[in-house]
Amino acid sequence: MNLAQIRLVRRTFEYIRPPSEASDVAVAMFYERLFELDPELRPLFKTDMAVQGRKLMQTLALMIDTLENPGAIALEVQALGLRHTGYGVQEQDYDTMREALLWTVRQSLGEAYLPEVEEAWTLAYNFLADVMKAAG
Repeated sequence: MNLAQIRLVRRTFEYIRPPSEASDVAVAMFYERLFELDPELRPLFKTDMAVQGRKLMQTLALMIDTLENPGAIALEVQALGLRHTGYGVQEQDYDTMREALLWTVRQSLGEAYLPEVEEAWTLAYNFLADVMKAAG
């Protein structure tokens, strides 16, 4: 990712950065879309969805806040990947999660969701997912 893409992800994340009502709405939309795309993923989520949603947004915030220095969170992301493997997450599930995330960002941003926003978010997500998959 280049600096312009990092700034774009950060700027657009502000629309849904926790804690906020917009963040809560985005989390609900994300999981609703995720389970629409693949209902078989629902049983993987055994904790309270509000707790799960907070974890999701905390992970996104941490990732976005350290995009210039991904090594700063590499160990944490690897550990997250190992946990997800233990929960039963399969490699193809990361693609479904990316689709649900991009859909959620698109819905949250409305007209501000431009092709360059999608590209930047895709790159950021792919980095996170690639590290998680490699660890699992």
